[in-house]
Amino acid sequence: MFSVLIETRDDEEGLARTLASLIGGAVEGVVRDVIVCDTGSTDQTHRVADHAGCHFVAGGIAAGIRQAKGDWLLFLEPGARLSEGWTDDVVAHTARQTMPARFSRARGSRAPFLSRVFSGNRALAEGLVISKRQASSLAKSARSAEAIARGLATKRLNAEIWMAPPK
Repeated sequence: MFSVLIETRDDEEGLARTLASLIGGAVEGVVRDVIVCDTGSTDQTHRVADHAGCHFVAGGIAAGIRQAKGDWLLFLEPGARLSEGWTDDVVAHTARQTMPARFSRARGSRAPFLSRVFSGNRALAEGLVISKRQASSLAKSARSAEAIARGLATKRLNAEIWMAPPK
């Protein structure tokens, strides 16, 4: 079972979209808990998390990792949405692999080639599936989920993600 961590800052609308895509995983029993790791929101992000039954942590990603109940963590950006059937690929990956993984970009979510080349890549744009042990170790020197995800060697999952729009 997985703990989902979403790092937020004034992301109430994006958070609601992301949480909606996790409902299937929660119903199947794959999503154990969802932790919203806030970094100083002034909007209604905390209310969205509360109404959805998420744990709301104001201490950032390291505090969220400590509270996570699952042995595997799924990091997502607010606004990202997982395509239907994502749970099968993630469960299969974690059953046979120990390395982190990222989702494949949904066809409609792919930017044109030159736009991808010249834009700054977000390390969490494609999500991240990582063991709690490895994330805890990386969180000691990283201050954000983005920093944890940056530069990791990962496997590509067949499951697709609709990326969050850039801020």
